[in-house]
Amino acid sequence: MLELNQSETVGGSGDGPGDGNASEDGNRGEDAQPGTAAGLVHPAPLRPYLVVAVLLCALYFLYAYLRYSHFQSPSWDLGIFEQEVRAYAGLNAPVVDIKGPGYLILGDHFSPLVALLVPLYWIWPSAVALLFAQAALFAASAVIVGRTVQQLLGGRCGLCVTVAYGLSWGLQEAVKADFHEIAFAVPLIALVCRALLMERWRAVVLWALPLVLVKEDLGVTVAVVGALLALRGRRVQGFLLAAFGVFAFALTVLVLIPAASSAGTYDYWKKIDKNGEQEVSLLDSVLGALGSSVKIEMLVFLVGITAFMALRSPLLLLVVPTIGWRLLSQDSNHWGMVWHYSAILMPVVFLAMADGIRRSRSSERPWLVSYANVAVPVATAVAVALTQHLPLRELLRPETYSADARTEAAEEALDAIPVGARVETDITLMAHLTGDRTVYWIGGAPGTAPDVVAINLDFGWSRPIDDPVRYAEQLHPEARYRLKHRAGSFVVMERTTPAPGKG
Repeated sequence: MLELNQSETVGGSGDGPGDGNASEDGNRGEDAQPGTAAGLVHPAPLRPYLVVAVLLCALYFLYAYLRYSHFQSPSWDLGIFEQEVRAYAGLNAPVVDIKGPGYLILGDHFSPLVALLVPLYWIWPSAVALLFAQAALFAASAVIVGRTVQQLLGGRCGLCVTVAYGLSWGLQEAVKADFHEIAFAVPLIALVCRALLMERWRAVVLWALPLVLVKEDLGVTVAVVGALLALRGRRVQGFLLAAFGVFAFALTVLVLIPAASSAGTYDYWKKIDKNGEQEVSLLDSVLGALGSSVKIEMLVFLVGITAFMALRSPLLLLVVPTIGWRLLSQDSNHWGMVWHYSAILMPVVFLAMADGIRRSRSSERPWLVSYANVAVPVATAVAVALTQHLPLRELLRPETYSADARTEAAEEALDAIPVGARVETDITLMAHLTGDRTVYWIGGAPGTAPDVVAINLDFGWSRPIDDPVRYAEQLHPEARYRLKHRAGSFVVMERTTPAPGKG
């Protein structure tokens, strides 16, 4: 992202690793091609984009922090990632006890790049640091996307798209879903798309390579990047990058993840070939890929937020790997517009929109030229209009900022749990405990007899818990517990018998 430190002109710029410096005759180094994107680049000052990025980062972080401070985490993922980063920060193997005592997280998803958060975690050892990091990474991607659009299209297009992209449903839903490893993929994919549009081929390769360390499935995306390079005439680079992507994907899902997994396999194949306990053939998965209105709605909104101009660009092929596994999945959480799964698609579709507009402006069809000239305002209006139905709208409501009785009860429950204790709990308190306690998922740590069992009775149990102490002892028949604290729906129980192995 070093190229964003200086304004770029037609003559050239440093656009990331591997790009040659501009020579005196205006060429962009050995990656330049005669008559390519260089002649279409408009100057783009950095300061306005940084201002918008700071505002977006503040909005993302404020929303995420308010949800965290009000104990509204939607899943166990934030706690999982904090345990992982905490392990890296202690120079230990990434063991995540939430997934099971001693569970090596690299046997679940291959995301070693999250170790880059360690310096921040040393300074700020809290789950909140992860939320801030994600907000900053998303905001940085908005600078990349918006400034690229400005350089391609000129006028006020760049700032408009920065706003539209920053408010896009994919990013807002990812912020709502707490932290995930894809926070690193979003700016990386934006840089890959930027380099493709600017025809800076070495930068394409070098920005694409780290994607395989973000999450295992992104190796297939890297392979598609290689295919796009080959289609643009860079056959050797494209073939090598595509081969690397396929190899990295196969290596992680067939060798590395099974080697780290206690089950000896890549568990997420089951998302495609099993619906509950029922086996599903690959043919049935393919035939049912568009068998839900939720899937179709997601696809329509994916291109709809670009005023459908993304359909005019081959860059849109980069969404195929992620969209593909999501449509094949039997897990309905993967299908729609919620959660974090669409965040990595946002840079692709918005930069594909810019490419589509650029291509359409030279069309021989007058109606298409006219539409291309208004597509950016249309996309911006769509993004602003959709926001009234998306998470950030909550920031306009006064009640969002006030703590209720539930929040106060949860804070009292936290105070009742000693620092350093081994705690078994549900999602509600989990991410607030992982920073200085050993945390297990409720029911996921048999035989450990944790020091404390802390539960939210309103969590949404399949059966109401009438006797919390009895419930704790059913989970751990090797131990006895007593009620230590109760406030509202939050119950804290402590073990009264010695820990296993201690007399």
